[in-house]
Amino acid sequence: MSTVEGGVEDVYGEDHATVDQFVTPWSRFVASGNSLLRDPNFNKGLAFTEKEREAHYLSGLLPPAIISQELQVRRILDSIRQYQVPLQKYVALMDLEERNERLFYKVLIDNVDELLPVVYTPTVGEACQKYGSIFRRPQGLFISLKEKGKILEVLRNWPEKSIQVIVVTDGERILGLGDLGAQGMGIPVGKLALYTALGGVRPSACLPITIDVGTNTEKLLNDEFYIGLRQRRATGKEYDELLDEFMTALKQNYGEKVLIQFEDFANHNAFRLLSKYQDTHLVFNDDIQGTASVVLAGVISSLKLIGGTLADHTFMFLGAGEAGTGIAELIALELSKQTKSTVEETRKKIWLVDSKGLIVDSRKNSLQEFKKPWAHAHEPLPDLLSAIKAIKPTILIGTSGHGKTFTKEVVEAMAALNEKPFILALSNPTSQSECTAEEAYTWSEGRAIFASGSPFDPVEYKGKTFVPGQANNAYVFPGLGLGLVISGAIRVRDDMLLAASLALAGQVTQENYDRGMVYPPLSIIRKISAHIAAAVAAKAYELGLASRLPRPADLVKCAESSMYSPIYRSYR
Repeated sequence: MSTVEGGVEDVYGEDHATVDQFVTPWSRFVASGNSLLRDPNFNKGLAFTEKEREAHYLSGLLPPAIISQELQVRRILDSIRQYQVPLQKYVALMDLEERNERLFYKVLIDNVDELLPVVYTPTVGEACQKYGSIFRRPQGLFISLKEKGKILEVLRNWPEKSIQVIVVTDGERILGLGDLGAQGMGIPVGKLALYTALGGVRPSACLPITIDVGTNTEKLLNDEFYIGLRQRRATGKEYDELLDEFMTALKQNYGEKVLIQFEDFANHNAFRLLSKYQDTHLVFNDDIQGTASVVLAGVISSLKLIGGTLADHTFMFLGAGEAGTGIAELIALELSKQTKSTVEETRKKIWLVDSKGLIVDSRKNSLQEFKKPWAHAHEPLPDLLSAIKAIKPTILIGTSGHGKTFTKEVVEAMAALNEKPFILALSNPTSQSECTAEEAYTWSEGRAIFASGSPFDPVEYKGKTFVPGQANNAYVFPGLGLGLVISGAIRVRDDMLLAASLALAGQVTQENYDRGMVYPPLSIIRKISAHIAAAVAAKAYELGLASRLPRPADLVKCAESSMYSPIYRSYR
């Protein structure tokens, strides 16, 4: 029995077979006939050869035509492009994944620019809202309060045993859409599709999980199609005991090196759970840490356009939740490394505005714990505009979850203060973005450098084309996960996130800068992921947290060779 990079068993030698070597289509037996056509792991549709059709009892079960995987990709794309509604495209792609896994990933990898907004934000938000209506076949594990006391048994029901990456949500804060309960499953499913497509983690090694403790959204509780527990959300001791049992069972069933990504937990649980488990499990919160790493990369690369060093800039955030404070903390950490100052000192360059105005020290007694480090000495100010005029930031970052909050007056104030203001409107989906790309460029008279969480089309302004950046977490988490897997890391540390940021910023070319871009194009995302994985793995070895020994001589090559390929295999 051989092992894949990172120590996960590759029982059938599939990942060590080259494309021209033959593999056996095992499931629990040698798949053949209808069972082979209905197994998404091995089904090739009309791409089965004459020899394979005879050997596996497929004669007559398929039309006589034999077509290539490339032609299948073109046919699927042609079909998807007929749909005008993004949710229809999402459903069509999910149906494809359930029929033919390799073809799904081939389509996604080859057309990432076009299809990423369909399988991920913004379309995945609508898919979660309507998950009960479009639900066809369960994808992942649903662990509810009913399973309390037997979560380990439930985990053992999952057919794949060698799991490398788990994405888990409790559905309480899905994107900017609120509490969607069990219907938040669309997020772990979408994230793990990107772990495979963009980071090359094998699909069979990925496990999406939703923890269902109820929902406080009345509309869902009254919806006849709702798929989750019909009760108010459990909190306190009941919630904590379920999470404790869950985390213990994960380690017991999958070992020390399984990556657990927390996704879309509400603020009051997100920080607490990350703090609680980060020293006992390989855990990572994408909303706090992944967003921070991507945004820091954009800030670092933007310096080529706006000038100065990181220490020369003043940062202002609208929104002081998971994303806002997570980004702020990582920027402060990088500042402290560059300036040899304490993090407490570098935090003073960063100001946060929440729903009650500028966070200042006179508000400290009423602030949540995670906001307190950002309460600086200043008179109280009631809103973002007055804070901008007083603090004079050079970089404005929106993580509020509320659309249209970067008003014309706000953008004009930033443009009046800065020759090239850097404006990041990060809230998802598109409807919740603090401003649009067109608004940022128009209101700043074409001087703003702009990036957003959800994608925006290029903007024409006074005869010039501006290409907005997308500060998409998909730049970082797939590569981060791959780096943790290939090094056999046992813990995630902030230095690994800094390494990921620097690796991502390093992939931005002069050609990208010339077009006003602060992120590299998503079309080369697998190359980007390999470099991020190598940087993260190198840091894991440096910190003594890597268990895969000896260390590979070339970590970039190791990452590239470990990546899943969606090319069809030939069957014996």
